[in-house]
Amino acid sequence: MTQSNTQAQAQTTERLRWFKYVKPYLPWFIIGPLLMIVEVIGEVVMPKLLAYIIDFGVKHDMAEAPAWLTWLYDVLKTDSALVVALAVGMVLTAVLMMIGGVGGAYFGAKASVNFAADLRADIYRKVQKFSFSNIDKFNTGSLVTRLTNDVTQMQNFVNTLLRMALRSPGMLIGALIMAITLNGELAIILAVAIPVMLVGIFVFIRFGFPRFSAMQEKVDGLNANVQENITNVRVVKSFVREEHENARFAATNADLKRAGRRAMMVMICMSPLMTLCMNAAVLVVLWFGGNMVLNGTMLVGDLTSFVTYITQILSSLMMVTMLFMQASRAMASGRRIKAVMNEEIDISDLNAAFPDKQVERGEIEFRNVTFRYYKNSEGKVLDNVSLKIDAGSTVGIIGSTGSGKTTLVSMIPRLYDADEGKILVDGVDVKDYSLYNLREGVGMVLQKNVLFSGTIEDNLRWGDGEADMNTIRAAADSAQADGFVMSFKNGYESDLGQGGTNVSGGQKQRLCIARALLKKPKILILDDSTSAVDTATEARIRETFRGALRDTTKIIIAQRITSVMEADRIIVVNEGRITGMGTHAELLATNTEYKEIYDSQMEAAREQANVQNAIKKGEVKA
Repeated sequence: MTQSNTQAQAQTTERLRWFKYVKPYLPWFIIGPLLMIVEVIGEVVMPKLLAYIIDFGVKHDMAEAPAWLTWLYDVLKTDSALVVALAVGMVLTAVLMMIGGVGGAYFGAKASVNFAADLRADIYRKVQKFSFSNIDKFNTGSLVTRLTNDVTQMQNFVNTLLRMALRSPGMLIGALIMAITLNGELAIILAVAIPVMLVGIFVFIRFGFPRFSAMQEKVDGLNANVQENITNVRVVKSFVREEHENARFAATNADLKRAGRRAMMVMICMSPLMTLCMNAAVLVVLWFGGNMVLNGTMLVGDLTSFVTYITQILSSLMMVTMLFMQASRAMASGRRIKAVMNEEIDISDLNAAFPDKQVERGEIEFRNVTFRYYKNSEGKVLDNVSLKIDAGSTVGIIGSTGSGKTTLVSMIPRLYDADEGKILVDGVDVKDYSLYNLREGVGMVLQKNVLFSGTIEDNLRWGDGEADMNTIRAAADSAQADGFVMSFKNGYESDLGQGGTNVSGGQKQRLCIARALLKKPKILILDDSTSAVDTATEARIRETFRGALRDTTKIIIAQRITSVMEADRIIVVNEGRITGMGTHAELLATNTEYKEIYDSQMEAAREQANVQNAIKKGEVKA
């Protein structure tokens, strides 16, 4: 296939991409511009009617009047009646123009809003399919900008296009024909003015496009800054970093201001220069046209209408300029949107061998699994990991920060895919499940506990949208959450605020555990999810797991050895490798690293206990 054929296919694909959002609303996309044509016809006819009033209704000279106007004068008999008739014609024309203009604007707005809504929905759905590595390519602020500001730019362009695409060239052609018909000699002035304005349009677009692209990137940075700051406002306040964050925001805001000013400078310069060109053309017309009127070679009404037509011609060129400038902004936004839509999703279930299969038992096996976050780097997050976890067993994973514990369990529901090796669930490669069925069988309580705005009940129903209240309360009770929830005034109808700001860290963890329990998963992964819970409450949660989740495979990542001591098997991870595996007693006897962690934690616990006893005895002050 030749390069030209490839480019043609790519262009066809792009057109079809955007036409997808036009097709459902095609009648509106057609009716809107057609109604604008009605307005254009009125604008072209109106100056001619005014010229007839001036030349024949006021001057009382019908010698050069067209035949239809002479006939009308013969019927009406008087000059005043002719003026009234032409005035009525102008009023009717104005009414039609109003209908066309309002209707065109209405259908244009309706079409563009629906276009943008469908486009925004598709972008959002695409982002929802992103894997973690896909999301890493776009920062959150950039994705927010593309979903909001960039889509709005596309919407504005479509709206302007529907209103101006036929109106501007229609007015240009119609007014040009009328001007040439009125006076061919004066129309020569347009042969100079129009090319000058076209050159100006080209220059402004050339300078404008890269500036608008740069401005959108600065909007990304501002959104990212604002989102990060507002999301973490409690941290900012606790470290008294308001001044620092204000300075950071001021710098980002200044960058956007500079980029916006550079982009807007093109628009600022364009409008007066185009107006200057238009006014200069009008002055030349008035100079030469005035002399023609004085010489008797042109009627006053014709000169008046000619000035109106030349104004319409040059105004339509300015409209085209504005349309092209808006198109340059839309093109910049369109490229950013296409970058998201064209992003290849690296984790999907398109090639799943068993898309209908569900997780039934919860047996897990890692076979020589290797993983890197940065694929070209030599450093491995997981290095040739092999292990098997029996269905229904309880496995603890312990290791230093950054050892690869979270990455290891994230591969079970395919939040990441292994670079080498395989992960099997119930003897089936995780890549052969559909993502829905695989993740439906796995419940995760992540290290960073996330709750959403809404009530406690709304959040818990993420686990099971059909659960009745008794089931919800039973899950919350198993997670040791029912007690504190019922202590709230509105119980499970209590509003959590954005991100669960109305509950403590330990309460948030217990609600997240309850949400996972409602899912009734075959595999439950707890990633350091009881770190904010006191040891007594944690012990009761573990006791619940032993009873209610007897048939569920439970994987517990923890920093505290007491959290995993009773597990059927404990896995010690260090620098992406498994350095020990066994029960608590076996590891104490055989694994130096595990024993060092145990001894240091027990020593710390003993020291804390001694301090507490001393406080009780009054030997030291609290």
